[in-house]
Amino acid sequence: MTVTAPERQFDDGLTDEFPPDLYEPTGVVTGVDGFDAVTDAHVAQFHEQGFLIVENAFTAHEVQVALDGLFHLLSGEVEEFNGVQYERASAGVSVEEMPLEEKQDYVRKFMSFVDYDERLNELAHHPLLLALVERLIGESPVLFQSMALLKPPRLGRDKPWHQDAAYFQIELDAKVVGCWSALDEATIENGFMVIAPGSHIRGPVVHFRRRDWQICDTDVDNSGAMAVPLKPGGLLIFQSLLHHGTPPNQTGTRRRALQFHYRPQSAPLTSQEERLAIFGGEGLGAEC
Repeated sequence: MTVTAPERQFDDGLTDEFPPDLYEPTGVVTGVDGFDAVTDAHVAQFHEQGFLIVENAFTAHEVQVALDGLFHLLSGEVEEFNGVQYERASAGVSVEEMPLEEKQDYVRKFMSFVDYDERLNELAHHPLLLALVERLIGESPVLFQSMALLKPPRLGRDKPWHQDAAYFQIELDAKVVGCWSALDEATIENGFMVIAPGSHIRGPVVHFRRRDWQICDTDVDNSGAMAVPLKPGGLLIFQSLLHHGTPPNQTGTRRRALQFHYRPQSAPLTSQEERLAIFGGEGLGAEC
């Protein structure tokens, strides 16, 4: 059977220069070992600091199953799936006939995939994950976004500091959380997550279209930035107003990750106009 590959999509971000210390952490944060180790004190920390780390959240088998699901989608065998975005730096590379093992190293991200691979859908609805998210947001969670962020070796550019809420048409007061799980070891060299603990309390910050939809580099306060190194299967859960970003992958190693976003079932939805009235820097007359 011949599979017709969909037209290749490229990430629309830019690779402009940024301050060399933009993602320089002042320390490292660690977490609890497994879902069962999360206590009420850790839940309180999540609300105060804006994040929670669960080491060994997923088994090596579950990590491999997730990678198998992504490879299946990358193969083109699921013809209706068109959610793969490539790094723009790969525009001149003919990836169509490459083996999947090689082809993945030109992909920036997968979007909206849970309806196209049952393995990934099951991981997004992992009972222990959903139970923890429900503890954190106080009601039944609804999955509304699925992503895989590959940050390929040497090509993977930075993801500038931002707040996830700036991307969502969901009422600002809703307790939206992101769940970012490492499929490879995430290190400072290959692009681990850098967060600003407690920054969610400051509220929304205007964003600009620069290298990406981001907080202006000159507005970033990274004086208390902390690194989140993770082993495969490790999980970072964070609030949607938490400031965070990832540096580029300057190594020859992979730094693949899954990210799911959940909202409370009762969370009211809003419009793009309402979202940009809060976060849209240019429309608010702000400068970057």
